[in-house]
Amino acid sequence: MNAPDYVHGHHASVMRSHTWRTAENSAGYLLPHLESGMDVLDVGCGPGTITVDLASRVPGGRVIGIDTSADVLGKAADLAVAQGVENVQLEQADVMALPYSAESFDVVHAHQVLQHMADPVGALREMRRVLRPGGLLAVRDADYGAMRWFPDSDGLDRWRTLYQQLTSHHHSDAGRRLLGWTQEAGFADVTPGAGVWCFAEPDDRDWWAASWADRVQHSSFARHAIDGGHATEAELAELAAAWHDWAARDEAWFVVVHGEVLARR
Repeated sequence: MNAPDYVHGHHASVMRSHTWRTAENSAGYLLPHLESGMDVLDVGCGPGTITVDLASRVPGGRVIGIDTSADVLGKAADLAVAQGVENVQLEQADVMALPYSAESFDVVHAHQVLQHMADPVGALREMRRVLRPGGLLAVRDADYGAMRWFPDSDGLDRWRTLYQQLTSHHHSDAGRRLLGWTQEAGFADVTPGAGVWCFAEPDDRDWWAASWADRVQHSSFARHAIDGGHATEAELAELAAAWHDWAARDEAWFVVVHGEVLARR
């Protein structure tokens, strides 16, 4: 993703989070359905950690990873080379106008993409167009409104409110909407589900908190917040401190809720 109003941008703090993602921790619901020889399209592939994992699970097939950012595609290409995965193609493309013929893929996968789209149903229709008859759509998105943490934190409450303000033109609650969007896009055979990331072990919660503390002060998130008049630098520093304060608690627990959908064309 590299839309001009993409809140996260590609700061190092964002890339650390994106490169943590794997097929197992982010696309586990899809893995039982993958088979050798499949043609897979990975939409919004970012630095390619999920993409390369998927390619290793379809030997004899191919995985095409697309993103609008040439920089992150370069990182994905480097990863594929480093891991010796050769059945990966990486291409700059827009999901709203995919440069592929109808019925080109057995699987179309998109992780954390639709929440950033102004027209998620239109994006799903385009994904459906390039699926072969009987092909499988797999989409997964977070739901910021459903995220929970303990202990309670006024600072994290303010962080979520700010995030929702910055993404009000998109869909921070996309996870809960996937079923309806997929149906509206023309899919009839739809299986909805849900998955979570849980950050509670000391190393996990420290990593998660540090990622967001850095992001709220130094990434495009900060620029959008300040330029839009939603927060000052001092207020963003307070949010960063709130993340670290939360992580320092022995009982700290954070869960990211995702909606998941598998749909047959």
